Amino acid sequence: MAPIFSIIFVLMSEISVQLNLQLQTLPDAPGIYQYFDKNDTIIYVGKAKNLKSRVKSYFVKTQEYAKTRILVRQIVRLEYIVVDTELDALLLENNLIKKYQPKYNIELKDDKTYPWICIKKEPFPRVFPTRQKIKDGSKYLGPYPNVKAMHTLLKLIKEAFPLRNCNLDLRPKKLAENKYKVCLEYHIGNCKGPCIGEETLEQYEDYIKQIENILGGNISPVVKKLKVKMTQLATNYEFEEAQLIKNQLNLLENYQSKSAVVSQTIAQCDVITVLQDQKSAFVNYLVVKNGAIIHGYTVEVKKKLDEQISDIVGFALPLLRDKFNSHSKEILIQEEMDLQFEELKFTVPQRGDKKQLIDLSIRNATYYRIEKLKQEKIVSPEKHQDRILAQIQKDFRVPSLPIHIECFDNSNIQGTNPVSACVVFKNAKPSKKDYRHFNIKTVVGPDDFASMYEAVTRRYKRLLEEEQSLPQLIVIDGGKGQLSASLKAIEDLGLRGKIVIVGIAKRLEEIFFPGDQYPIYIDKRSESLKVIQHMRNEAHRFGITHHRNRRSKAALQSEILDISGIGPKTQQSLFQNFKSTNGIKNASFENLAKAVGTSKAKIVYSHFHP
Repeated sequence: MAPIFSIIFVLMSEISVQLNLQLQTLPDAPGIYQYFDKNDTIIYVGKAKNLKSRVKSYFVKTQEYAKTRILVRQIVRLEYIVVDTELDALLLENNLIKKYQPKYNIELKDDKTYPWICIKKEPFPRVFPTRQKIKDGSKYLGPYPNVKAMHTLLKLIKEAFPLRNCNLDLRPKKLAENKYKVCLEYHIGNCKGPCIGEETLEQYEDYIKQIENILGGNISPVVKKLKVKMTQLATNYEFEEAQLIKNQLNLLENYQSKSAVVSQTIAQCDVITVLQDQKSAFVNYLVVKNGAIIHGYTVEVKKKLDEQISDIVGFALPLLRDKFNSHSKEILIQEEMDLQFEELKFTVPQRGDKKQLIDLSIRNATYYRIEKLKQEKIVSPEKHQDRILAQIQKDFRVPSLPIHIECFDNSNIQGTNPVSACVVFKNAKPSKKDYRHFNIKTVVGPDDFASMYEAVTRRYKRLLEEEQSLPQLIVIDGGKGQLSASLKAIEDLGLRGKIVIVGIAKRLEEIFFPGDQYPIYIDKRSESLKVIQHMRNEAHRFGITHHRNRRSKAALQSEILDISGIGPKTQQSLFQNFKSTNGIKNASFENLAKAVGTSKAKIVYSHFHP
């Protein structure tokens, strides 16, 4: 390994000068770099194929992400280590992250101890579950994230093989003393009595080899061997022994049918996929052997900066392979990544059984993420809410956390009774007391653009006059036309650049940003899109309800206007007393007379009751 090169910045005022000089002289070689803060604590460890270009990228004038800007401001000292290959850099990076746990490095959120199946190193080995690995030469298979699956395997082993479960010392010296007696397990047929010499060590170790094959997912050789043995016993008329072998075969075949068999063409491979959001990545890892999935595991990786999928895979894969003791040479991944591991082949399958494995892995990561989010929502609603707001901030390019969002929608039928609705969400939830509707006053005919301009102008002109807080994000239900009209209203009020405004088209859920020629499409499963869709639907519901009420009221009032001899003052009095046309229709003559007098009551009552 190459020697360590260090740069120590003594005074804060000297950082930029010395750093600029160092950036010009960093080597164009693979290696790792370490950033230290003012307390001389490592706050970040990274790897690079080219140290010079990678380190320089942190110190550009503008960083896209706030997390990176915060990291750079805290860097006081830099050290780097040059290595021979990128793989060496990756391994060294992992070792340093494990050792120092830097503040800004991604973190594997795995605080669980999963059980193993232990084959004890002793004469006539016992097979049992354990959560502690002891370095005594015993074999440990696993770990098993699915404890139920592990117990199913152990039950199969217990039923298929007559293993001892006592803790007697069965060394030859002890057996020669003849001090042991058989227990109940011997009498019910679960053990063949190695403690009294009724079973040979050779026969018992044959069981152990078969068990190791089963636990390793390699059932075929065991089945083949048992079939040969069963045939031999039947040929020799040893039918009882043959029947016992047949029972073992039935158990194995039943277990195999329940296993996640992928394909007879897939010998051995690992599968790793990543599903990520703003703060975390969810990594699913599958181990496939002899066409069957023998291990499935999902873990949350805590992101500290804005790591790419390749960074997360490069971090998690060595840890997971070591955890599950995998030696597969082929790794299936979901997309092309710049990863270099010696003797490993990375494949992005496009079809067939391997593509189905990738889909299965992504589905498992998705379910795990949903489960985590549900738990988070129950245990910490505030944390769940912050996660959603952070995702909206990222997806919709909002400078600050969008605590206050408003959405506009128009409603009219052929230009009649046009209205606009404004719904308000605070902390990603509806704030119904802040909902507003607008009866469009300045627009004649069906003109959605002009109606939107009027509604947006009236809304924010009033907020400015009353010195109320403005939203961080405005959503316009419509395409480019409605967005342009709204943007003009914002500009005329002097708010351009102070509020982020976007349009959402209903057909394909296209998101339009001002000045962008083409829309963007947010992942349909995104929490941020779900919030925006909820707002859009609320605005439509609120607007159409008000529009129907206006049409209904207008239709009812027109019916009263048709009554000869009833003027505006009488109409107003009727609606004040009876609220609606139906109320007027159903009113008795006496009640009408009390409201508008006898003569007017006769006219109204005669109109509805000829």
